[in-house]
Amino acid sequence: QVQVKESGGGLVQPGGSLRLSCAASGSIFRLSQMDWFRQTPGKQRELVARLLSDDSTTYGDFVMGRFAMSRGNDKNTAYLEMNNLQPEDTAMYFCHAGVVTRSWGRPESFWGQGTQVTVST
Repeated sequence: QVQVKESGGGLVQPGGSLRLSCAASGSIFRLSQMDWFRQTPGKQRELVARLLSDDSTTYGDFVMGRFAMSRGNDKNTAYLEMNNLQPEDTAMYFCHAGVVTRSWGRPESFWGQGTQVTVST
């Protein structure tokens, strides 16, 4: 089995920064991708950032250069550095991992439980 766990959320003032961490563990042969999504009550989950196996990244349009996703020294760990946070960034942030569990397998989706980010004075 595979576990995905986020950490690093919290309360920050507008203009502040946070660093989210995501760690995947368990029966992992390789990761095809790691993503950060966010969701607020009554809204659909939206993609914040995506990191592919070739280390290329894509971001949601709303990011506008404020966030950066990177891979940790442990290849099954990823970070989301968020700068210049604004109240509209307040949401539950979820990590998603595309995991290949066998050498011949196809990626399977695994989600973490989420970490709350609140941007407020």
